[in-house]
Amino acid sequence: MPRLALYTFGVLKSPLADPAPLTNEFYDRGAAIYRKISRHPGYLAHAEAADGVRGLLFGADWGAWGEFVVPTWYDKGRTVETTALAATLSLWTDLRSAVDAVYTGLHREALNRRYDWFERSAHPNYVFWWVADGVIPTWQDGVSRLEHLHDHGSAPHAFTFHHSFTPEGTPTRSKDIGPKSDQVR
Repeated sequence: MPRLALYTFGVLKSPLADPAPLTNEFYDRGAAIYRKISRHPGYLAHAEAADGVRGLLFGADWGAWGEFVVPTWYDKGRTVETTALAATLSLWTDLRSAVDAVYTGLHREALNRRYDWFERSAHPNYVFWWVADGVIPTWQDGVSRLEHLHDHGSAPHAFTFHHSFTPEGTPTRSKDIGPKSDQVR
């Protein structure tokens, strides 16, 4: 049975290593959100670095999730001291489970505060795609799909909540789920 991959990406206003209160708040909330989401029905797994050092994304050991890469539009630092981004890569059983996890509880509260932590962007900040059972998506897969979504809009290859597709590639539109705007041209 196919599984749903979700890649998210955002550019932070300050590096993860910054000791400023807002940066610490974002990082601390992220840890609590992941604990909560990992128990959500439909959640299967997410990419975690073996080392788990705050701010160490580039060069970390991500195992089967592959080498950490970012979209071409990211133009900030790549060292522990300068990395100013947040990215996630996760697997879900279905779209409804992912939507429920993202748009409820602690994650919903964080989304309401996203502009306290993240720069505004004309680029999409998430993308979905289907993977075959047993396939672990890579960071490169996520970046490629996000860039495809930005350049071409939703398609079976890369899609959003509002313009989603079944595993067979048939358009499906779930009313009243996801954000009011997918930020895609």
